[in-house]
Amino acid sequence: MNQAACIPRIAEGLDRDGYAVLRSLLTVEDCRQLVDRYPDDGQFRSRVVMARHGYGRGEYKYFDYPLPPLVAEFRAAFYPALSDIANRWNEALGIDTRYPADLTTFLDQCHAAGQVKATPLLLKYGAEDYNCLHQDLYGETVFPLQMAFLLSKPGEDFTGGEFVMTEQRPRMQSRAMVVPLQQGDAVIFPVRQRPVQGTKRLYRVNLRHGVSRVLSGHRHTLGIIFHDAQ
Repeated sequence: MNQAACIPRIAEGLDRDGYAVLRSLLTVEDCRQLVDRYPDDGQFRSRVVMARHGYGRGEYKYFDYPLPPLVAEFRAAFYPALSDIANRWNEALGIDTRYPADLTTFLDQCHAAGQVKATPLLLKYGAEDYNCLHQDLYGETVFPLQMAFLLSKPGEDFTGGEFVMTEQRPRMQSRAMVVPLQQGDAVIFPVRQRPVQGTKRLYRVNLRHGVSRVLSGHRHTLGIIFHDAQ
């Protein structure tokens, strides 16, 4: 996919809705190959069972370095365009932090801050599993956008299990959003906050994301987080 052609659509979706969906970013074969990696513990640095930590139900595994080529490619390819959006958002919010134009330089900043562990991950859900609303923060150095890819086919591999987000605006009740995804689609969304233009001024809103209860089958997801973990 030509990432440059996606940039206006990504920026428009993030500014308007708080998320942007890119259709068919992965092929069915790409999805299958990523799902087939899950049983091989040698590719991962850790496994998390959500129920043990109160995160929900289901499990996930963090890849270890070196990342699988496809995961590393997407992480490096989308970072530059997303860093432009992140810098524009920080400027609008009066936040001094600016992000370098390439992923390698940004990861050097993470590592200098003691965040050296890879964060891209594969998530696995079965029937009755879900992921509580959360934010993926792994240290002081945080890149404000991330990606999630649906690797399973809704209605065939699983039912239920929608990707959901909530947005908390100042002095207002939270707004819930369900983001419909098909196999191979990616959603780009904020890690924790974004600017929103109100009637009188621009203000900051806080976001969380999760997955609703899977009703049947198995659901797999690839998550790409751009900052590393401590």
